[in-house]
Amino acid sequence: MAITKDMVIREIIQTREDAAEILMAHGMGCVGCPGSQMETLEEAAAVHGMNLDHLLEALNK
Repeated sequence: MAITKDMVIREIIQTREDAAEILMAHGMGCVGCPGSQMETLEEAAAVHGMNLDHLLEALNK
């Protein structure tokens, strides 16, 4: 299953075993916060000033 920008962080972590590690390596240290239960990858990237394309690339390798 491909990771998309519309997926909720919680869903991404459940879909890919190493997703939390990848997200934290890119600077998203709050993958366990309550916001991750409702925030999409696109929203989280915007809030954290992260490059969405780089995140998607890393998560879909």
